[in-house]
Amino acid sequence: MTFSFFATPDFDFITQFAQYLQVPEHLGQVVLPEHLGQGYVRKLLFGADFKLTIHRYVLREDLLIKRQAFGGGSDQITIFFYNNEQPLDIAYTNHAQVRFSQRDESAVQLTSNDLSSTICFPAHHAVHYLVVAIKAPRLKAMLAGSESHAVLSTLTEADNSFLFFERMTAEAKLLLKHITEVNQQDSLSHFYTQVKVQELLYLVFRQLVLRESAPHQPINSADAERLLQVHNLLLSDLSTPPVLRELAQQAAMSETKLKQLFKQTFGSSVYTYYQQARMKEAAFLLKQGQHSVAEVGYELGFSNLSHFSRLFEKHYGLNPKRYAQS
Repeated sequence: MTFSFFATPDFDFITQFAQYLQVPEHLGQVVLPEHLGQGYVRKLLFGADFKLTIHRYVLREDLLIKRQAFGGGSDQITIFFYNNEQPLDIAYTNHAQVRFSQRDESAVQLTSNDLSSTICFPAHHAVHYLVVAIKAPRLKAMLAGSESHAVLSTLTEADNSFLFFERMTAEAKLLLKHITEVNQQDSLSHFYTQVKVQELLYLVFRQLVLRESAPHQPINSADAERLLQVHNLLLSDLSTPPVLRELAQQAAMSETKLKQLFKQTFGSSVYTYYQQARMKEAAFLLKQGQHSVAEVGYELGFSNLSHFSRLFEKHYGLNPKRYAQS
């Protein structure tokens, strides 16, 4: 099933989704009909300029959510928290979707209202998905007194087009669990949830301000799609180091533009991101206990196992053998 909408400033996802499913909305919540699956979508308002939407369900068929850009301009910032173990596909045009991550589908995505996107949630998997929508003036007020940073300025200034991805920390995952499992019968549950959502935003911004404070480069939906295709290519073969010239050709971008937009979007250079993904895959394989250190190293393209061990220890603080045994 496909739910498509325009991201206008006054768009209400719950109301429109309920109409699409032909089910009632009750107290800001839509319960999925049995023939479609089990679970719910719930919204919480913390004011006209700050709201939360919680998705928790298991579907009987794939769900495509198509968010179409609103061309009229908006100061709304949308922050998606995907905490899913199943493959999650994200796209920014009508082309085929690309995967965000090879092993861990959990991610945080921040986007302006002028970028279209398509997210595919596969059937028969638990979906844990939160969306925070906040207006730039409200966010700017919340961040008052914080040290200036290029990313935060981009988020809070009008008419900026942006897309940022961050990996989700264990701390953020725990917070998401607390938010989705709060007792709605508690008279202070709404207040508690708002505090926890602000804490969640703090964790995201704490990661973002660790990035290099560089001038922001404008981005559009086509650029975003190409960046995710490059991202997918990096993860598709971790045994072969990326060649920037080839990636730029496939993305139909200059090498300079690709380097700038990739680092801006994902927080690190193409090669650094590749190495981080490589080490993450190595850690995953070592913890499985089914491969020796040598097998993991060779599988990931290392001909020199000493180099593999040094690089792994630099990332995780332990050499591969000790990490596998820890």
